[in-house]
Amino acid sequence: MAFKKNTVLLFIYFCTPLFVFSQHRFSGKIIDKESKKPILSATVFDKTSGKEATTNQYGQFTLNDLKEGVHQLVFYHQDYRWKEIAIDIPTNIDQTISLSKILELNEVVILGKKKALFDLKRIKDVEGTSIYAGKKNEIVMVDQLIGNKSNNNARQVYAQVAGLNIYESTNCGLQLAIGGRGLDPNRTANFNTRQNAYDISADVLGYPESYYTPPVEALESIEIIRGAASLQYGTQFGGLIHFKLKKPSLKPWEINSRHTFDSNCGYATFNSISGTQGKFSHYSYISYKNNLNQAPRPNMDLKAVQLFSQLGYAINQNTNIQFEYTHSSYTAQQAGGLTDAQFYKDPTTSNRSRNWFEVNWNLFALKLQQKFGDHSQLDANIFGLYAKRNAIGFRTNRVSQEDDPNEARDLQKGLFRNWGLETRFLTKYELGSKKATLLLGAKYYQAKNAEQQGPGSKTKEADFSFATYTSDQLPIDLRQSDFEFPNLNFAFFGENIFYLNDKLSITPGFRLEHIHTKSNGTYRAIDRDLANNIIRDQTFSDDRSLKRTRILLGVGLGYKMANTELYANISQNYRSVTFNDIRIINPSFQIDTNINDEKGFTADLGFRGQLGKLVSFDANIYGLLYDDRIGEVLREETRKTASGETITTGKVVRYRGNIGRALIYGLESLIDWNLRNTFWPEKYGIKANFYSNLAITNSEYLKSEIAGVQHKKVEFVPNINLRTGLKLGYKNLLADIQFSHLGKQYTDASNAPQNKKDNQSGIIGSIPAYSVWDLSLSYRFKNWTVETGVNNFLNKAYFTQRATGYPGPGIIPAMPRSVYLTLGLKL
Repeated sequence: MAFKKNTVLLFIYFCTPLFVFSQHRFSGKIIDKESKKPILSATVFDKTSGKEATTNQYGQFTLNDLKEGVHQLVFYHQDYRWKEIAIDIPTNIDQTISLSKILELNEVVILGKKKALFDLKRIKDVEGTSIYAGKKNEIVMVDQLIGNKSNNNARQVYAQVAGLNIYESTNCGLQLAIGGRGLDPNRTANFNTRQNAYDISADVLGYPESYYTPPVEALESIEIIRGAASLQYGTQFGGLIHFKLKKPSLKPWEINSRHTFDSNCGYATFNSISGTQGKFSHYSYISYKNNLNQAPRPNMDLKAVQLFSQLGYAINQNTNIQFEYTHSSYTAQQAGGLTDAQFYKDPTTSNRSRNWFEVNWNLFALKLQQKFGDHSQLDANIFGLYAKRNAIGFRTNRVSQEDDPNEARDLQKGLFRNWGLETRFLTKYELGSKKATLLLGAKYYQAKNAEQQGPGSKTKEADFSFATYTSDQLPIDLRQSDFEFPNLNFAFFGENIFYLNDKLSITPGFRLEHIHTKSNGTYRAIDRDLANNIIRDQTFSDDRSLKRTRILLGVGLGYKMANTELYANISQNYRSVTFNDIRIINPSFQIDTNINDEKGFTADLGFRGQLGKLVSFDANIYGLLYDDRIGEVLREETRKTASGETITTGKVVRYRGNIGRALIYGLESLIDWNLRNTFWPEKYGIKANFYSNLAITNSEYLKSEIAGVQHKKVEFVPNINLRTGLKLGYKNLLADIQFSHLGKQYTDASNAPQNKKDNQSGIIGSIPAYSVWDLSLSYRFKNWTVETGVNNFLNKAYFTQRATGYPGPGIIPAMPRSVYLTLGLKL
């Protein structure tokens, strides 16, 4: 009863009577100074209120809901020189603003203007129906990237996002694998991963792994909000990763075609078409990759197709609907893992020729955006997923063992079906004379997934069908497990920005979660004698159901000065246990069948902003406390006998379960120094920026019931994580040289050291420190773009992952040196 009472009081608190702003309007028209013609798609940004508008085909714009006083307005278009003026509100008088065209327009000028506009809007408290006030948030502007976009090189794409730990062994960018602050990078499972505001992972609750990543070439930006995002987007400790695809062009038609050859990833092409005609808008792309005979290791062939289509219709100026469909499918041969001894002898070797991986991903979304005047907005998303993930191969605990062509391969098949509805309502109001912003939202999510495992065929082909053997003319199904995972989630959340004055704001928030996870199915226990004869074949039913209702609370503070902001936040986090992996048979890995949920909180204290036009920065300290952290230790494998007794097999495996209480804390910093503005302020066609992205992290298991774990370091936490480089440009020629360094990190809670002579498992031991250099160049000539570069140009042999399952088990080497060349045309 106390819980319900507190929830009602909290709701009433957030829904304190709303009083609409007194409204003032400023409208006008932007024209070319010489021709007097209207300028389409010019931007008007109010630095005072954070509001912005875009001109229509007649050059007209309107800024609504402005408070009385002086407003500093910036008028911008990439082909014209900026104009900044002060406007005294109130006024309803239309004004005509003329902009002068840039005579020598080049890539350096265009990117410089886009970056300057982004910096202007960098610290907006509200965007659409999302609240960012008081949060640690970072944005990757894709059009500012100079790097290997074709294979989604995460090391370059996320170069200016602090503290990310990246698995660099995924093949040609088909899957993103990043973590941070001690979170396992595997398939980005510790973040809530979204595309255009809806979920894209296999199952947000039961299996939050991302087998689909949109191509970087299709993106406008990537948004990362750290742990405090749990209140708006999900309960995950990692926070949010949000891929925002490009918006439809305001032109009737725009075509973009890019073709890339990469010495590691073969041929890739990306083609898009977009446009707006009246009330109808559209954006579609298709991407294809084929690295046949180009992979750095044997047995790494792949073919991949991705396509996306967005259709939008503006019913009126306040109502917009969109439909989106995404398809991603690929078949990839997996070269398998290596032992430490194999890696240091030859990291390009492979002794697995029959391992294959297949993904077929289909996402659907229907979106409604409804504005109520200029101070309120409602967003509603209905989304769904129908996907398959299949893996087949020869797996053994002894990684160095040669593939046995006479042995049936292990086959795992996953089917993912889910749908959800999320609504978000944001309104701006006044409490007395003070501004405030309220966000309320609700989410319903339902999934019914399936997982099967058993022996597959003995061939070398990508055959993802279960083998059926016969005895006495009767078929025998040797399937080892067959499960369904019906999951249900309902969430209600809210945040409210209270502006105590023009500089200081406080943002309390909550998220109420009801979660029901289930597993229904059977698994099979098969024991053999030394002659490999079956001495036990027993099938067990395993039905589980776990309901829980939890409330997460958080609060953020923001103090804004002229061009800087001090921010702080603390938020509770929670991660529900996933049943999907519990009954997967893995010769290198075992999961505690009594595994429990994780819970804890994250806190940030930071300072960000700009120092004139010379330096932009974001520096923060953070802490993350886990209770019942799920991790891995090395221990002997256990199994149950026919009588129900638990015995050990004598084989050492990775054991995953609740390890104990863990603390992770550190410093994250990003500095971007504009060298041109510092030393050559009059050189308009030159670009020169130095950036440094540094994270210093420490960690400790504070408490654990497992022997030898207390006071040990937490897994996946390198002490040093540094990415730094120079971005240079002259007119249409751009360059980026980048250095990356990660310190040593452990892969299990017992902190097992690396043994370079190990020639058996490859799954035991730390990941040594490594350093990598990348060089990228870009040149634009009219509508054509040429991009080239060398990734890992010193050809450093290193690895970032010890896989316990696919694509291993064992060490998965990172990519060696690669040279790429891209030719692009935009019409």
